[in-house]
Amino acid sequence: MADTVPSAPDTDADTEPSGTPAAPPAPGAAAERPGADRPRRSDATRAAILAAARDRFAADGYERATIRAIAKDAGIDPSMVMRYYGNKAGLFAAASEIDLRLPDLTAVPRDELGARMIRHFLDRWENDETLTGMVRVAVTNEAGAERLRGVFTEQIRPMLATVCPVPEEVSARAALVGSQLVGIGMLRYVLFLPPAVHLTREEIVAWLAPTLQRYLTAEHP
Repeated sequence: MADTVPSAPDTDADTEPSGTPAAPPAPGAAAERPGADRPRRSDATRAAILAAARDRFAADGYERATIRAIAKDAGIDPSMVMRYYGNKAGLFAAASEIDLRLPDLTAVPRDELGARMIRHFLDRWENDETLTGMVRVAVTNEAGAERLRGVFTEQIRPMLATVCPVPEEVSARAALVGSQLVGIGMLRYVLFLPPAVHLTREEIVAWLAPTLQRYLTAEHP
């Protein structure tokens, strides 16, 4: 189904249902309430759209997912999706925007790099629905996979370059680090594999920190 929908009427216009101008608001706080409420409604609508989009992109893939299906999942009119994001490409870009908020590893003691990395990523997995959503998308379609590859290229690789002992090995070490970070995230927060879910955070740190430390700082085997 095409994702072109008619433009929505301007629901923010100050008119009564009959089309006559609305009565002016009463003086004081009540006069400001509509304007104050509107950003909160807008934020809630955007959040609902993005959540529905991540689920739909993960389930159907980029090509099969439609604006109408996403709007239905979000409980809104398709024209609202178009109003906020323009088209499916714009919606996908917004739904897949990921900021890993990576730490400055140059400020971390060298023998603590592995532990610092895994703790940071456990925090991101547990508090960033976009990250978990995009990993689901990445395993179902190429558009999602490309977006996740971009995150590694744009964010993780440059961070590791600041501590890698051999500049020529940054890409290989980044891939190895990613295998651990994405692997535990996939098993624990996307697939909910019971053994991974039942591990405590400290157990995960104890198991993975030494491996990450080796990937980050050890000499080439």
